[in-house]
Amino acid sequence: MEGFRALVGMINRILWDYVLIFGLIGIGIFLTVKLKFPQFSRVMPALKKMIDGIIHKEEVEEGKMTPFQALSTAVAAQVGTGNIVGVATAIAAGGPGAAFWMLVSAFFGMATIFAEAVLAQKYRETKEGNLVGGPAYYIKNGLKSKAMAVFFSIACIFALGIVGIMVQSNSVAGSVSSAFGVPVIAVTVGLAIVVTLILMGGMGRIASFAETVVPIMAGAYILGSIIIIIMNIENLIPAISSIFVGAFTPSAIGGGALGVTIQQTIRYGLARGLFSNEAGMGSTPHSHAVADAKHPAEQGFTAMIGVFISTFIICTSTVMVNLSSGAYNPAIPAAEMQKAATIMTQSGFASGFGTFGGMFLSICLSFFSLTTIVGWYFFAESNVKYLINAKPITTTTFKVIVIISLVIGTLIDPTFVWELADSTVGIMAIPNIIALLLLSKEVKFILDDYDIKVASNDVYWNYEYQDPKED
Repeated sequence: MEGFRALVGMINRILWDYVLIFGLIGIGIFLTVKLKFPQFSRVMPALKKMIDGIIHKEEVEEGKMTPFQALSTAVAAQVGTGNIVGVATAIAAGGPGAAFWMLVSAFFGMATIFAEAVLAQKYRETKEGNLVGGPAYYIKNGLKSKAMAVFFSIACIFALGIVGIMVQSNSVAGSVSSAFGVPVIAVTVGLAIVVTLILMGGMGRIASFAETVVPIMAGAYILGSIIIIIMNIENLIPAISSIFVGAFTPSAIGGGALGVTIQQTIRYGLARGLFSNEAGMGSTPHSHAVADAKHPAEQGFTAMIGVFISTFIICTSTVMVNLSSGAYNPAIPAAEMQKAATIMTQSGFASGFGTFGGMFLSICLSFFSLTTIVGWYFFAESNVKYLINAKPITTTTFKVIVIISLVIGTLIDPTFVWELADSTVGIMAIPNIIALLLLSKEVKFILDDYDIKVASNDVYWNYEYQDPKED
């Protein structure tokens, strides 16, 4: 076991200290420039359109989702333990400056996720009456590389459907047990039952669940965070200052004594940034692919909103609660990082809400994790359908595997399960980044096509739903 753990650690160092730092930021910068900085001009109009769609309830055919349902499912997956435990871990291990690099990765990630969504829309297929899509499909149909598509699918199933589920259940079990004194086994059984009931309902129940729970869940957490920040308003400016100072000179705020380098600060910021907003990972395109949008670019704009909500709002809320409340502890031992990071954030809320603070965070974390489990199951199942025909026995077997993973996750050491998640997610991201780079011309063409049609007041896209036969 120690040998396997050492191997995982080595893979993480190679991936996150070198390959993905340049790969994720690089593709984000490249697409941002190529698409003429869509972060500044496209998000607000898309947000206005999305709100209009919520007010005037949209209806879609069975086997599809409304754009808002697709966004909710994506945000359900994006907003999970990464936004609380992952963010707290990032600033505990990399200093407050890690938050700056997390926001930098999110800014450029908005262009990345736009590209993922439009490609997923263009290259999606229909299988047994349901739309399916994602990186495996735009790799196979766009790059004409079946081998790379299969590699991505296998990596995605393992990273999200198995290891990712373990991360979420591990965090829920530990947090609820600590806050409420409930035995871990009881939390595990309850979580397994709830997840099973949701998954049994298929795409329709997953979409409805995400559409209903995500806005409430996110709103409650943001409101609670704002209250804590206001209660510690005198610490707001020093907290913001520590983020910018720590981003470039971590030694100036204690990092030197703790051995934190700029590279480590960037590494933790990027790693947890990816885990929180998933831009470039290749996960959220699975939900955006099934959205019933007039034009792929419109769903791309909607996808950008997901990164903004996940990182710029929710992750920043976690950072500011920890820093402004005085809960931030730079001396957490590495071996206790994950568990201690959760307790650190609980202390931040407890500073304002007392005993209820820990319970509040535990409830938020439970809902965050639950929605992420549901979203990641949906993404992983899309790749099961890609590899194997979507027969009921196939998806039922996968549901059983997911529930087993959920149970096992509560029994694993928290630090190790996060290390394993970093490595599997990193491996999964590599073929997706390659595809985004090689298909970037098509992304630009789709955006230009949208602008031309907007100018002529006739926005449409000739979708061709096909089920190509595998050779």
